[in-house]
Amino acid sequence: MATVGTTPEITNLGGQHMVLNMGPQHPATHGVLRLVVEIDGEVIVKIRPEIGYLHTGIEKTCEAKFYQQIVPLTDRINYLDPLANNLCYCLAVERLLGLEIPERAQWIRVLLTELSRLNSHLVWLGTHAMDIGALTVFLYTFREREEILRLFEAVAGQRMMTSYFRIGGLAMEPPPGWFDRVQAFLNIFPEKIDEYSNLLTGNPIFINRLKGVGYLSGADAVALGVTGPPLRASGVDFDLRRDMPYSGYEKFKFEVPTSTEGDTWARYVIRLVEMRESVKIIQQALDGMPGGPIKAYAPKIVLPDREQMKTGMESLIHHFKIVTDGFPVPAGEVYQGIECGHGQIGYYVVSDGTAKPYRVHMRYPSFPTLQALETMCKGRLIADMVAVIGSIDIVLGEIDR
Repeated sequence: MATVGTTPEITNLGGQHMVLNMGPQHPATHGVLRLVVEIDGEVIVKIRPEIGYLHTGIEKTCEAKFYQQIVPLTDRINYLDPLANNLCYCLAVERLLGLEIPERAQWIRVLLTELSRLNSHLVWLGTHAMDIGALTVFLYTFREREEILRLFEAVAGQRMMTSYFRIGGLAMEPPPGWFDRVQAFLNIFPEKIDEYSNLLTGNPIFINRLKGVGYLSGADAVALGVTGPPLRASGVDFDLRRDMPYSGYEKFKFEVPTSTEGDTWARYVIRLVEMRESVKIIQQALDGMPGGPIKAYAPKIVLPDREQMKTGMESLIHHFKIVTDGFPVPAGEVYQGIECGHGQIGYYVVSDGTAKPYRVHMRYPSFPTLQALETMCKGRLIADMVAVIGSIDIVLGEIDR
């Protein structure tokens, strides 16, 4: 179990074991994570993650913000998959409000969250390969990631912290020619995945570092709360996009890849296949993109278009009231889960009937996945831990909050 702020006490060493600190700035720990590792020679006996170095108090901050002001906070919890964070929070509040989101807005949300998944997986693949020693792949994956960030910037005005999804729909209509740019990217991306695979999948050094390393059984994965690619790599066929669809995912056809190997290699393969499936989903969204509005009709909740605000007194008043006073949300509570690149995100939102939430709790996949680290590494060499940490793809912003 991860601990906060205290050094775990290792006892009964008998002079045979050594306690090694990895982090909080060791490059293998992916940021501000400290691992207290007990080793017997080079064999791992115990791992205790120490967290809290990146604590921001975002959940508590939400209680002091209007509902619409919380959207930019969600971007910052997982900077690799910000649009998925936006979506999960917006869906939760929209359920409390009983808003019906236009189909066009739903499809654009699906398209962008799948692009965000590709962004997340590309960063994972490049950094994971670099941890193992394959430096070239990092340059290749960031080449394609750059184009995805340009697409985000074109539609939202921001490369990473997009805040493009809003309660009730989208911030604005995508600019002219934007869908053509997405199509141009899709036309070349499958062959880029082939390129990554050609560099790594047959590489004997990469294979030896990953195969049979970091095994996690399906039963242990479920017991520890692991979700996403690590869960599916352990043989558990579960994906919220298919099994509990949201935002129109029930209208899209895609496969959910699984493996029974449960090791670091399986987690690598699963994510490669997931990128190909994301391409299929985005292509379906482009081919079947419906017309119509991108916002729900709720004048006292959803901000009016800028032109309406400038020309209509009623729209100007609504805009002023929403920005200055927020909007009340009916009292109640809701839990909304979605599937992001790292696993399952969940938002539990409690409303007391005012314009600010009584409580916002965020369930992110990196924390339970980090708990599984010891199970995956115990009895392995300390060098294997570097490969395993890369394979579970944690983001410390999700863990500390």
